[in-house]
Amino acid sequence: MPHNHPMKQPTPLLVFAGSTRAESWNRQLAGAVADIATAEGAQVTRIELADFDVPMYNADLEARGTPRDVVRLKELFHDHPAWLVCSPEYNGSYTGLLKNTIDWVSSPIKGDATWASGSKPFAGKVVGLLAASPGALGGLRSLGHLTPLLMNLQCWVAPRQFALSRAHEAFDPNGQLATDTARSNARAVVEQVLWAARRFQAP
Repeated sequence: MPHNHPMKQPTPLLVFAGSTRAESWNRQLAGAVADIATAEGAQVTRIELADFDVPMYNADLEARGTPRDVVRLKELFHDHPAWLVCSPEYNGSYTGLLKNTIDWVSSPIKGDATWASGSKPFAGKVVGLLAASPGALGGLRSLGHLTPLLMNLQCWVAPRQFALSRAHEAFDPNGQLATDTARSNARAVVEQVLWAARRFQAP
């Protein structure tokens, strides 16, 4: 994949993990791929879902007013044409946290001129999916479930994905990926996402 031309505007890229656990392997992976993406010329925004006060989705609660932090997430998702999502695997699928976040962000705000369409923060976004797990499959099954969910929301999900196995021994003391193979596989996802996002944005 070609690298950014120095005269082009860097692609805004949102990076986050579907976990709030302090020692989360996927939060570590999000940090590592954010650094890779920065080196590839992206304008990276890394967020922590723990920083957003988002309750469990409930339509009755929503009827009393969409939480302010949900609107903040809608704005962040919408403002970034490309995303990297690092998904833990719970019981062979993605986390309740990640599903809850997506359910809130995709829910329209009735009567709001900006957010009346639930698809607005998602439609046309280029999304790269990664996972990390201590197991041999590296959380791959979570990505198999997350892909159709995001496609249903009209995202363009990068065909290149990366599941990092044996995550408990996959990072160096600085939080970076420890092997050339892991770095190469993660960079391939980043490069494909940036490559596609630049073409989707092209006039």
